[in-house]
Formats: sequence, C-alpha cells, structure tokens
Amino acid sequence: MPEYIYTLQRVRKAHGDKVVLDDVTLSFLPGAKIGVLGPNGTGKSTLLRMMAGLEQPSNGDAKLMPGFTVGMLQQEPPLNEEKTVLGNVQEGVAETMAMLQRYNDIAEQMATDYSDELLDEMGKLQEQLEHRNAWDLDSQLEQAMDALRCPPPEAEVSKLSGGERRRVALCKLLLEAPDLLLLDEPTNHLDAESVQWLESHLEKYAGTVLAVTHDRYFLDNVATWILELDRGRCYPYEGNYSTYLDMKAQRLKVEGQKDAKRKKRLEDELEWVRSNPKARQTKSKARLQRYEEMAAEADKYRKLDFEEIQIPPGPRLGTTVIRSDQLTKGFGERLLMENLTFDLPRNGIVGIIGPNGVGKTTLFRMITGGETPDTGSIIIGDTVKISYADQSRGGIDPGKNVWEVVSDGLDHIKVGNVEMPSRAYIAAFGFKGPDQQKKAGVLSGGERNRLNLALTLKQGGNVLLLDEPTNDLDTETLSSLENALLDFPGCAVITSHDRWFLDRIATHILAWEEGSNWFWFEGNYADYEKNKIERLGADAARPHRVTYRKLHRD
Repeated sequence: MPEYIYTLQRVRKAHGDKVVLDDVTLSFLPGAKIGVLGPNGTGKSTLLRMMAGLEQPSNGDAKLMPGFTVGMLQQEPPLNEEKTVLGNVQEGVAETMAMLQRYNDIAEQMATDYSDELLDEMGKLQEQLEHRNAWDLDSQLEQAMDALRCPPPEAEVSKLSGGERRRVALCKLLLEAPDLLLLDEPTNHLDAESVQWLESHLEKYAGTVLAVTHDRYFLDNVATWILELDRGRCYPYEGNYSTYLDMKAQRLKVEGQKDAKRKKRLEDELEWVRSNPKARQTKSKARLQRYEEMAAEADKYRKLDFEEIQIPPGPRLGTTVIRSDQLTKGFGERLLMENLTFDLPRNGIVGIIGPNGVGKTTLFRMITGGETPDTGSIIIGDTVKISYADQSRGGIDPGKNVWEVVSDGLDHIKVGNVEMPSRAYIAAFGFKGPDQQKKAGVLSGGERNRLNLALTLKQGGNVLLLDEPTNDLDTETLSSLENALLDFPGCAVITSHDRWFLDRIATHILAWEEGSNWFWFEGNYADYEKNKIERLGADAARPHRVTYRKLHRD
C-alpha cells in the first residue's frame, strides 16, 4: 500500500482576486480521520471539491494515488431525479447488487446446465460477496436509511426538501464506501441521534475521511487530525478537537497579543472542556439563580466589543416567562404534541431537540402567536419581549445587500438600546468586507442563517427564539455566540442539533420522544441523554424512522 492516499504539492487556488489556498503542501495518510476547520470563506469546501476532482488548482499538483476511489458529499448534492429514494440509495451498492444478480443467475443456470466454468465463477463471486457482507444487503440498506432518518423508500426525489436530499446522498455515499470520503458539513440536517450513529460508523470506517464540520463533539469523537485553514495557509494538528484547542491556544500565545480576542475565546472553551460533568451542572444551575445579578451587571457595564457577537440586554423579566399547560397541537392527520406542560424560569436557556417535522417550528409559532393550540394553553409573561426572525425569512428584500438589510443604510445602528457601528456588528456574524455587499437574494443557506441571526439579536428582546442558529456557523463564530448567550441576562429558546453547543449553554432540554410525546428536562444535553437511557433503555438513544400518531378530532 502507498504511504499516502492523496498529496497536494505547492497548491495555489484563487477565485478571481481572492486567494483561498496559497502554496499548500500536504499528504494524507490512509485510514486517517481529519476534521477541517476555519472561518467561513477560507476555502474549506474548495479544498474538498479540488480533492474530489470537481475543481482544479490554479497552480501546483493535487493527486489521488492510483488504485484508490474518492467520493464527496456536496452541500447541494446531485441525485437521480428519475429514481425514488431507494433507487438513489441503491446506486451506492450497484456493483454489489450486480454481483448478487449474477450469482443468482448462475445458480439458476446451474440447475439445468452444470459446468466447471460456471462453478468456478460462482465460487469467486461467493468469496467477493462474503467479503462485502452482501448476503444481508437489504438489511444494511434499511438500517442505514433508518439511522439517517431518510424519507420513505418509495418517495420521489424530485419532491424532497434540501435536508432530505442531503440525507439520501449521505446514505448512498456511505454505502458506496470510497477509499477517500470527503464530507462537506455532514451533520447539517441530521438530529443529534443520527449524528451519534454517523460518528460510530465513521470511527470504524476503513478509508480516509475528511470532514468539514462545525460539530465539535463529532470532531472530538471521530477526528485523529485537525486541519485548520487560515488566510490561505493550512495548519495540521495531530489529535481531536480538544487537543487542537490546547495546541491552538499555545500557538496564539507565541504569536502575541494581536490575536488576544481569539485567545480569550479559546481559553473560555478550554475551561469548559476541562471541567467535569458535575462542575458543568453546578454552573448551569447557578445561572438560574443569578438573573437579578446578571441583569444589574448588564445595566451597569455595557461593554462594547465590536469583534464579537453582541446580545444586548432587554427589559427586566418578571416571574412568568413562558408557561405551557396541557398543550396539544396537530396538523392535518398528524398529532405533533399532546398534553405538553413546562415552565421556563428566568435566565433559562432551553434547547429543543428532535428530527425535522416533529413540531419544533410549530411550537415557536405558538409562542409568537402565529399558531394557536388545539387544546391547552401557552402563557407568555407580561414583561416578555421576544426577539425572533421567522425561519422562512420572508420580508427580506432580495435586491438589498447584507449591510442594507441589517443597517437600513445607517452607519450606526441601535442593537437593543446600544448604538454601535453597523459594519462592525455585521462583521461579527462572518460577513467581512465585500461579503456585506452580497445581495440577499443570492445568499447561500448558511449565509441566510447568519443574516437571520444578526437580525434576531439586534431586536433587543429579553427572550430569544433561535431556530437552528448553529447551522453553517464556523467554530469561532459558534464559540462567540455561546459566550454571548452565557453572558445574556434573559431567556433563550433554541432549536439545535449541536450537542456541544447545547451542553455548554442549555439549562433545560425539551426533547421529542416518538409520536406526540415530548419530555421537559432540567439540565444540558449530556444529562438528558443519560436520563433518557435510564428511563427508556439503550435502544431509545438509537435513531429510528419518524412515526406520527394519528390526530382524532371531535
């Protein structure tokens, strides 16, 4: 076997005037699991596309070693529109299916026309099929589709949402099992349980894996190397994400005070990484007791930091924030939630978890008054001021650029009650320099998500409703958002599949648990998972296809 599976020799890659990779030389080991990190726009997707042969370097050599195969999960993966979900997934095992078909054809032929040649071919096929574990291929397909919560096998691909298409494409690619597996944001549109299944699968994966992802538990549990892209350069670190944080902090220390902000952010995250679960739990409980103290501090010390995400303090909260009492809601024939009861305390941050389509966004719409419960009630406290920008992001003029959408053309804007430079505020969400001139109508899904986050946090409410804010944020922006939420004197209700994020900031979890059942839990995601297994058994933590209870109306 060659020493390396892929090599880059003095590679330079530019998009117009923008150089994203500059004189990069790297070699990739067979079997390595590599997490690719870097701020948005640093060329992470470009690197993967180049290694997949979808783009060419401007200069230098990018070479896959002979005899190896490569496959890539793109952000918007192509699928065969003429085939069903199952038909597309089966393309990943087309060669194995052809072998099985040939084996069965020979067996049928041998019944009436025996020959040594056919027997020899049948023996070779049997050996290959056993090597591929092909005898239970149908079961393997079903398990993978269940674990990734793919749509029904007979569903038409042309009618799938973007997230459903990505799950189908990922399932197909994992079954194809190329020697070099390139994954661009593989955890997007997967819930936490599916991500855990994917981690387990990739840990045992025989080939080399390069994954661009912001999911830090994924990077901790799967990666044996971290490759950081920063201003055209590539910095490899041996180890997982926690090791990388430590080594990166040391590197910034050597580079001096010019990166003091990044160093402080890394140190905050490292402190959390090094703390034990009991200490994390104590800190989460302490937050619930400190509302008055945090609100007073926010009133007294309004420190402006134009390089970090800002969440301005809203009006003081009274004792009632959001209270649900025996809430039941359905759509069409689906019962989404039944007899849901919870009480969000002051300073509480609740993470809402569950697959797509189980009612998370519907709950947001009931909180904002856009939907009403079928039975039961949801009570919003008199002092509550909600900050929320709808996931559909309607109302944004596609002809305006990012800066105009957020600033209304003003050089200084009110963020809550605090005035700050509009360009600096927008830059904290990853829109640097010319990116602020991009038209809203041409933004990618990730860019629209960041724009939505900037618009929400600008509103100055004391209760934040954030719908998947962690999608497509780089790890530095994620860490900045976490620190802002931890310092925020108020409440937040957040849908997210990012377990690291939820472990770091959540005081409560509201979790979907099959059918119309939801469970309210005080603690972070790790505490909830432990509790769930204790209550329901280990099988409850494994992903299954989503099923709904039928709604019966009187």
